[in-house]
Amino acid sequence: MPHKPIAIYIVDSDPRALDTQVAFLKAAGYDTVPCGSAEQFLKLYDPERKACVVLELQLPGMSGSELQGYLASNGLDIPIVILTAHGDVPIAVQTLLAGAVDFIEKPASESRLLEAIGTASELIFDREPTRLSQKIIAQRLRSLTDREREVLDHLLKGKLNKEIALDLNVSQRTIEAHRARIREKTRARGIVDLVRMFG
Repeated sequence: MPHKPIAIYIVDSDPRALDTQVAFLKAAGYDTVPCGSAEQFLKLYDPERKACVVLELQLPGMSGSELQGYLASNGLDIPIVILTAHGDVPIAVQTLLAGAVDFIEKPASESRLLEAIGTASELIFDREPTRLSQKIIAQRLRSLTDREREVLDHLLKGKLNKEIALDLNVSQRTIEAHRARIREKTRARGIVDLVRMFG
């Protein structure tokens, strides 16, 4: 029997972004709870409800990252999808390692957002989201050269291209080329996939 769709708390202080997401997710069949701040979310949050949070990081008062930390330290286990206009590699790595389901930069494609919510739903209903086997991950890691693995290690620590270039004493363009080859060989769409595979 298919599960009833989960509820989605949307936490975003930009009223237009909030309205757009609410309209889109309602049309996709989800019950949505719009929240203009982390504090409002904490007032409205019902732990009994099967739900996930779509969270902007830049918020007035408590930030999205602080809310993520607060929920974790208080044992409130709710899947979080980061949807932000204020993301970069270090922040993406930090939120993913802290347990976010996905990290999506605005403007997000509708299919990408629905895919992330689908993963959150699988976690809620205790179905293991489809993950690559360790064997495939190990094969992809073996396909990288030593230098590419070195660049990957730096990326997983949340470093920017220019920082990695400085550390490895090469040009930023060289790092960009390495990143492109890493993505190609590991079949990763970006940093989110890399953290999922190797983080």
